[in-house]
Amino acid sequence: MCESCDSKPVQNANDRRRFLRFAGLGAGALLLAGVLPGKIIQAAEKPSSPPKPQNSISPDMALKRLMEGNERYVSGTSKTHDFKAEREALVSGQNPFVAVLSCSDSRIAPEYAFDTARGDLFAIRVAGNFVTDEGLASLEYGVAVLGAPLILVLGHESCGAIEAGIKAVKDHIVFPGHIPKLTDALKASIEKVLKEPGSLVENATAQNVKNSVNRLKNASPLLTDALSKGTLKIVGGVYRLGTGKVELIA
Repeated sequence: MCESCDSKPVQNANDRRRFLRFAGLGAGALLLAGVLPGKIIQAAEKPSSPPKPQNSISPDMALKRLMEGNERYVSGTSKTHDFKAEREALVSGQNPFVAVLSCSDSRIAPEYAFDTARGDLFAIRVAGNFVTDEGLASLEYGVAVLGAPLILVLGHESCGAIEAGIKAVKDHIVFPGHIPKLTDALKASIEKVLKEPGSLVENATAQNVKNSVNRLKNASPLLTDALSKGTLKIVGGVYRLGTGKVELIA
């Protein structure tokens, strides 16, 4: 799956235990059912420090840190990262401080846009940056297992998926292959802003981000529980291609 899949037993055990606690499942019940071996349950009782202690922060601090990274990226003052040392530190697991749902567009690189290092940003990408069932499951994993305190839905200017969705809605164009799955997913956002003044692409991009944020806030008990406890914040933003600046809109 990711670096955590190669984690050491203790780290994996702690991740499993955290996930079960969020999901409301008892490890003891799973042990009786034969799902988890006894040694995993025993290992889970031994606390271990996160690979990157500096990432164990509040949602508000995570958002502040994220946007400060974007400011460095925009101004051309990004930090120099020691990739070798980061790789070694993350062998035992991961604890990113943000999970980002962004578009697959090759011009958008969240790790660069927020000047983050390895192990800082848990990325889910799909053309059109909308919430799929698989993306939702990935975000649940990022929050419940990895402990990410922040989720950002990131749209961007001149999104090809949004433009295709507009053609499907306005001109009734049917695209080949599985592309209609993308345009269908964006249809509600586009239809909501069809009659609004200004650029339809920009309006639909913003609306799609807002819709995705709202869905995440209501679609999953794992996420709503974390939101209610104040351990999670979900926000949305739009990336400006020319400057690299991310503007928060939701």
